[in-house]
Amino acid sequence: MKMRPPATPLINVDPYFSVWCESDHVHSNTVHWTGKSNSMAIRLFVDGEEFHLLGLNEKDPDTKKRVNTLKLGSMDVDCYSTELTYENERVRVKLKFTSPVMVDDLYYASRPVSYLKASCERLDGSVKSVRLKVVAGEELVLNRAGEGRALSKTADIEGITAISMGRGRQRVLWRSDDDVRIDWGYFYLGVKGEAEVGNTVIYERHFGEMYAVYALCELDDEALILFAYDDIESIQYFGDNLKAYWKKDGKTIEEAIAEAAEDYEAVLSRCDGFSKRLWEDAVAKGGEKYAELLQLATRQVMNAHKLVVDKEGNNLFISKECHSNGCAATVDVTYPSAPMFLIYNTELLKGMLRPVMRYAASEEWIYDFAPHDVGQYPLVNGQVYGVKRNPDKSVEISYETQMPVEECGNMLILFAAICEADNDASFVKPYVETVDAWSKYLIKYGLDPENQLCTDDFAGHLAHNVNLAIKAIMGIEAYSMILERLGDLERAKELDKVAREYAASLEERAKNSDGSLRLAYDKPESFSLKYNSVWDKIWRKGIFTESFYKNEIARYKKEMLPYGVPLDSRRPYTKSDWLIWVASLADSKEDFNFFADSLWAAYNTMRSYAPMTDWYYCDTSHMAGFRNRTVQGGLFIRLMLD
Repeated sequence: MKMRPPATPLINVDPYFSVWCESDHVHSNTVHWTGKSNSMAIRLFVDGEEFHLLGLNEKDPDTKKRVNTLKLGSMDVDCYSTELTYENERVRVKLKFTSPVMVDDLYYASRPVSYLKASCERLDGSVKSVRLKVVAGEELVLNRAGEGRALSKTADIEGITAISMGRGRQRVLWRSDDDVRIDWGYFYLGVKGEAEVGNTVIYERHFGEMYAVYALCELDDEALILFAYDDIESIQYFGDNLKAYWKKDGKTIEEAIAEAAEDYEAVLSRCDGFSKRLWEDAVAKGGEKYAELLQLATRQVMNAHKLVVDKEGNNLFISKECHSNGCAATVDVTYPSAPMFLIYNTELLKGMLRPVMRYAASEEWIYDFAPHDVGQYPLVNGQVYGVKRNPDKSVEISYETQMPVEECGNMLILFAAICEADNDASFVKPYVETVDAWSKYLIKYGLDPENQLCTDDFAGHLAHNVNLAIKAIMGIEAYSMILERLGDLERAKELDKVAREYAASLEERAKNSDGSLRLAYDKPESFSLKYNSVWDKIWRKGIFTESFYKNEIARYKKEMLPYGVPLDSRRPYTKSDWLIWVASLADSKEDFNFFADSLWAAYNTMRSYAPMTDWYYCDTSHMAGFRNRTVQGGLFIRLMLD
């Protein structure tokens, strides 16, 4: 990878089991996606001399004694693996981290085992002994170091030397929040074959020790290290505590780890094959820089979800709205992330929508439009955005904080997109009554939305939002497509006519002097990214005129800053997902590259070290907010065209 990633993915399984390196070099401390310390260190011993490879903890009092670091020669990142190569005049060492959270395989998308394959080449014939030590700190099993006591014990796993670590007092699924880490369940560190495992103290703190577990093995040729996490129960779903998908047939974590050790080569082959195919597809559609964006996004998108099975046997793929407010199953986070799942696995997208439809059908949801979310991760018990839950169990839902047109449009578009991808409408059939009501809401209120929030809610309320009206129009057309598949041709034709009439009205009413469309009907000469119109391109419906697309692309080129086009004329920040969506409105690959390459440049120069932010300033590339969000699945949308 030619890009310098703003953060390097190492272990990336779900919103809790997440280890990154946020720096220009990998000798700094490792972190959780939230940026909080998640200490892990890897050290090499060459004939007894110690070298640091990864995760040098600056708080470690022995740091001054351990000044030796092995130079990082190269780093490469693809969809599921990160490979680091270190060397000096005596040895060359390769570390390959692989988290096989495969988007096209439900079991591997869920199995919480991540790999490290280490190999050593002796460059000096006098080298007699090479040993590798992996150390994992208590922060992997506590919200913060010192919040509770971490304990460890050796684990009995066939063919594996392993040790586990967990909090002494276990309270499963006891809280929810955004900037919080797991403090229940058990972390496992193992080595395939013979090794030494134990516990240690990384450093002394004013309130105690930093407890850790370690594995030490000979590196005569290569070694396979496994990292795993058994969270016991993963999601609370309307009062029921649900287990992860990988447990649905009764498999234990010990069995999963042993299985993972045996199937490493086969799994790696599948992961590498997927990365290769994606690279080729993305280069053909958008060039090498676009391909690198997708390679970096894949693990991030997957590890912002958790796959579980409900009591009826339905798959639920619960997203966490990372670095926002921690909402779970958020509709306007699912919407931008959908392209990756529409391409590779619609069952995962269906698993995102099932919780929304269950909540929308509940007595608690009193509105005739779609809800925003279904809880705060990992507690999926009902909407929390704009909702007050009282001690007497009564619920107050604020209308002012809802997103009526936004969420109705999102849900209708997503249902239609699933029908198109599957070439089948069976998934939407049980929900037709609710979906029909949402289409009527859009017909009544969508052409000129009142003062309300949209998914870009960080920009505040906005009345007469033109891009939001485009979403409503595409939502109406989406329902027309659904009705056609369900055999109601007459009603489908009626809604198609409404969508086209609304689009013609919008293009006329919102036109600027240069032919581009305004941010809002009442804001002459303003602009905004009309990303919602991309579905018209994908579905080839011709709802909007060719001049609309031509004029929008011309305006975006005019508004381009060094690192992208602003979201609208109010602020110089943008969103990565929407930038690629509007880039996909362009007819030529050259025009697409004009926009996509600016996003690549933003990440390549960004000094706000974090997993791919989707909200940043186009003039400086500084992060405005958000990190590790699943919305980066939206970057795949170019692959849905043509």
